[in-house]
Amino acid sequence: MPTPEAKSARILDSSLPVFCTYGFQKTSMQDIARAAGISRAALYLHFANKEDVFRSGAVRTHAAVMALVEAELGQSGDVFERIEAALVAYFEGLVEQIAASPHGAELFDASAELVGDVVLSARRRLIDLLRDALDAAEGRGEIRLSGIAAASAELAVLLLASVDGVKAQRSALLPVRPGIALQLRLVRAAIQPAAVAGV
Repeated sequence: MPTPEAKSARILDSSLPVFCTYGFQKTSMQDIARAAGISRAALYLHFANKEDVFRSGAVRTHAAVMALVEAELGQSGDVFERIEAALVAYFEGLVEQIAASPHGAELFDASAELVGDVVLSARRRLIDLLRDALDAAEGRGEIRLSGIAAASAELAVLLLASVDGVKAQRSALLPVRPGIALQLRLVRAAIQPAAVAGV
């Protein structure tokens, strides 16, 4: 027999596609229960309302994505490749499904209202992790931030803001993943010493 935690996880796994299909306002607890294969009464044993489902799902997703981000940045190897993998994991894990929904704008608004604190905490953590990766790479002589007169924290904020901008454009000319790769090629050219780059 599934544990209460397993049942809650199944409900949360089922809920995001429902929110993406109907939008936040039109999604009902009945819709979520149907998708999870349970009764509405059983759903209320786990969550108080759809706001609770939405927030709980967001908290769970952010935790899982940030674990992936930390794992990518914790790998050995080229710092730019690790940062690229971490940024892709972050944006695809937290944005892709909602952005693809016809109700994406409404869901992002609901996210800002219901889980703004969770989003802000994850973004701050991402900036800290990027800063740490850049500091470690500079300590090993892989990059030189003095060449652009920037601190690692400033560059971390710029990397995140740049991807936010690409995401906001939703342009077929520059989707998010290629946008991340492009910005990191530019950053690499600016801060990687010639000897490290093999020039």
